[in-house]
Amino acid sequence: MDMDAFFAAVELRDHPEWRGQPLIVGGDPSGRGVVSTCSYEARKFGVHSAMPAAQAVKLCPQALFVRPRMARYAEISEQVMAIFRRHTPRVEQVSLDEAYLDVTAYRFGTQDPAMIASLIKQNVQAVTHLSASAGVAPNMFLAKVASDMQKPDGLTVVRPDKVDEFLRDLPIRKIPGVGPVTEARLARMGLLKIDDLLQAGELFLHERFGKLGIFLFHRALGQDDRQVEPVSEARQVSTEETFERDVLDVRFLSGKLQAYAAEVFEVLHERGREGRTLVLKVKYFDFEQITRSQTLERFPVSAEEVAAVAIELLKRKTKAGKKPIRLIGLGISGLRPLSTEPVVWQQGELFAGN
Repeated sequence: MDMDAFFAAVELRDHPEWRGQPLIVGGDPSGRGVVSTCSYEARKFGVHSAMPAAQAVKLCPQALFVRPRMARYAEISEQVMAIFRRHTPRVEQVSLDEAYLDVTAYRFGTQDPAMIASLIKQNVQAVTHLSASAGVAPNMFLAKVASDMQKPDGLTVVRPDKVDEFLRDLPIRKIPGVGPVTEARLARMGLLKIDDLLQAGELFLHERFGKLGIFLFHRALGQDDRQVEPVSEARQVSTEETFERDVLDVRFLSGKLQAYAAEVFEVLHERGREGRTLVLKVKYFDFEQITRSQTLERFPVSAEEVAAVAIELLKRKTKAGKKPIRLIGLGISGLRPLSTEPVVWQQGELFAGN
């Protein structure tokens, strides 16, 4: 289940005078800012998340631009996740605005998953005055695809005996993780729809795409053996982004890490937590995924310090600039309650540790 245009929706709820206007939440459109999200009014002009803010201005010059308020979004997110957990203990939060719910342990009696999803959506709307979209399906992959089908305020149900029918004619890009580069490679082979993957066969896909090919074939069958993994308390605060286009520009990636550091640091301190292990996540264009971490000698006291370590990891420990990157993320783990004692940093201490 995920919230609809979450950041923009929160802004419009908090500022009702903005309703009806195209609204874009993101970075400075006069610089290298990027769209975090936008209202559905702005989407009608072709604006979408991860788009350069300067391009969004050209598409929708009348849009109202606002800077992200991550602490506010985290506050509302906690309300939403608390609602989810009142309905079922099995909630796996994957971002501020999205979570998987296993409703086989539903608390309030009914066994109808579609009814359960509808009740949860109504509960979210009543408490937060925000809409959510839900996908009800036999596994996490299908639920994710279904939740995107009828936004905003959607509810899509995929019955076990209707999986083939549901997937058959969908474009391959509907499979989470398939970006423009992979989509273009598949298109050159005449593979446009999910059913085309089945017709091509697992052997063909494996020979041409390796592990990615096997992954695609099993998703085309509607298979996903992951289980919802609830966590009582977040072990890491993180953010990540899949780019519309694969990226080689290290300066652009460094700028994104600066923005992520600000977001993560603000959310962490809003929750009264701090951590000293920084985790950089990178997924390359061919779906190779790596994580690189650095445990600092002391707890960082500013987003700038977090960004400096993340950028150093990017430059020293990844193939940034040499191999196109489709996703990048930054997190802080090893959390503890926020110290009230002042910390004085000595020059050279920031990069100490393992």
